[in-house]
Amino acid sequence: MRIVFFGTPDFAVASLEALIQANFDVVAVVTAPDKPAGRGQQLQSSAVKQYAETQGLPVLQPLKLKDPSFVEELKLYKPDLQVIVAFRMLPEVVWNLPPLGTFNLHGSLLPNYRGAAPIHWAVINGETETGVTTFFLQHEIDTGDLLFQETEPIEPNDTTGEVYDRLMKRGAKLVVKTAQAIQAGTTNPIPQDETADMKPAPKLTRATGEVHWSKTGAEIHNLVRGMYPFPGSHTTFQGKNCKLIQIKFHPETIPDLGIGIWDTDQKTFLRVGCQDGYIEILEWQMEGKKRMKIDEFLRGYNFNF
Repeated sequence: MRIVFFGTPDFAVASLEALIQANFDVVAVVTAPDKPAGRGQQLQSSAVKQYAETQGLPVLQPLKLKDPSFVEELKLYKPDLQVIVAFRMLPEVVWNLPPLGTFNLHGSLLPNYRGAAPIHWAVINGETETGVTTFFLQHEIDTGDLLFQETEPIEPNDTTGEVYDRLMKRGAKLVVKTAQAIQAGTTNPIPQDETADMKPAPKLTRATGEVHWSKTGAEIHNLVRGMYPFPGSHTTFQGKNCKLIQIKFHPETIPDLGIGIWDTDQKTFLRVGCQDGYIEILEWQMEGKKRMKIDEFLRGYNFNF
């Protein structure tokens, strides 16, 4: 069974590596074009390209997936199956190419959290469970028939980064399981059961990460851990933008510490009132400064309360 693998970030590398270790015949890899990165804007290869090159695999990097020259090049590899992990939306001329189909790994329990940021939104929304899903591609994004799903718990203090790492490993195993089942002809694709209360996972924006102190402590806590380590949550303190790294919610009221009111002893704590208590800032990064534990920050900051 000849496989062409599509993917870009490190999340996808784990699945590609698992397929190779399971002795599948991966004949080519498709990934994003190299992009300028860093201060010097040097061209940077994707994590998938870097790994593929260590394995001696041919790498295709089309600018446009509908480009006839790319489609013709893809056909030369005669894929029986295509596997998609953390890649952009494919046109039908690509996903409908192999006789055994094209399946995708998604970081949620579909049909919930369709979209670009399923892990972030599951944490932001305070879910206690998420998972990974494999499904056959069809026209609408993340809507194809389900193949396999596995669940993964989300602990109360988990960050997106921690859940991401666990799902990356769990997803890699599920990709192998799915490929094995397709090769054996033992899959039983099931249409997604769509309901009116499905939760989406749209692309994250800067506005997504803005903390609103009028919300509950649980909502703020979930937002901060859900946006960590990337792209980060933020607030404004004395006219400067601050990226929140670690906070703690205290469900108790303090006199004169109303919603959005800041308080500090200028030595050991910095806190701000929210809807049902207050948030203690444990670690953050003020614009123009390095990330700091709050006691370190307080020692070198001049307040103008």
